Amino acid sequence: MNIIKPKKIKKGDTIAIVALSWGGHNPYPHIVNKGVERLESFGFKIKRGDTLNYTNQELYENPKLRADDLHKQLLDEEVRGIITLIGGYESVRVLPFLDREIIKNNPKFFMGYSDISTYLTFFSNLGLVSFNGPAVMAGFAESKNLEKDFEMYIKEFLLGNWDEFEYKKFNRYTNCYLSWDDSKNLEKENLNYIENNDDWHFIQGSKVAEGELFGGCIEVLEFMKGTKFWPDENFWNNKLLFFETSEEKPPIICVESFLRNYGMQGILNKINGICFGRARDYSEEEKKELETVILKVLKEFNRGDLVVVTNMDFGHTDPQLVMPNGIKAQINPKEKTFKLLESIWVD
Repeated sequence: MNIIKPKKIKKGDTIAIVALSWGGHNPYPHIVNKGVERLESFGFKIKRGDTLNYTNQELYENPKLRADDLHKQLLDEEVRGIITLIGGYESVRVLPFLDREIIKNNPKFFMGYSDISTYLTFFSNLGLVSFNGPAVMAGFAESKNLEKDFEMYIKEFLLGNWDEFEYKKFNRYTNCYLSWDDSKNLEKENLNYIENNDDWHFIQGSKVAEGELFGGCIEVLEFMKGTKFWPDENFWNNKLLFFETSEEKPPIICVESFLRNYGMQGILNKINGICFGRARDYSEEEKKELETVILKVLKEFNRGDLVVVTNMDFGHTDPQLVMPNGIKAQINPKEKTFKLLESIWVD
């Protein structure tokens, strides 16, 4: 499959924000406004999609509205990129309304995470590069609470000029925000930050692994298995998979079952490596148990050679790294590094 990259975004470009899953703008407009303010501080012009004109209930009852807004922003020549508002739990219902030709013929920067994994998978099936990363509300809106190194990272990653990009861990992280019910909390320092004294865990594998990235929220990807939107068997060849768990904190036995299903599909025998994001709200003991379970399942499918990294800075803890689906990456267990081997943009 030929990989289709988006055109580079730059300062002054228009970024559309859209509610493709939960309509969080309805109960929390001040969070959206703060996210817009933050994106504007990076030099972007912001356009609000039509989905922000509907209530959450209206979006839930009419999944086609969400597909229509995505199509509209892709066809709008002024819009150079799209960032989703927030995740949710049922955007899989939108997929039947998506127009493959519109999406494939209008490649643009498209980013979100959590429930947006459904769209990212749809894009990946078409060969499009898409971005698992911070959303407007859950990520960019936390103006006072985002680390300075996150701001530097986002500017370098999205606006810098590079052909290879090595990821680094952030100095601190948080599992939760201050309550969104009080708008004044956006101006307060989040005291829930944890000093990130723990490195990424290279728990298995000794050889350098390379391949195209693909992944997302492990629970959301479960919604797609068995549907016509799930990638075919050839899609998985030589991939580097990345998974993260949501704020629902799935029981470890469920994660074990999810992974075993990948094994039964033959996927674990096709891939070159696995990355796991930091498991949100898991205790240190639970994180160790999760690692034990990952290795247990891989052993069941004779993949004791597979490179596995856990505790990485992406997913449902903040700040988070952007993981671009479709881009070639490298895991080096000896050097304990993870990097992208090519530009995320078309030449």
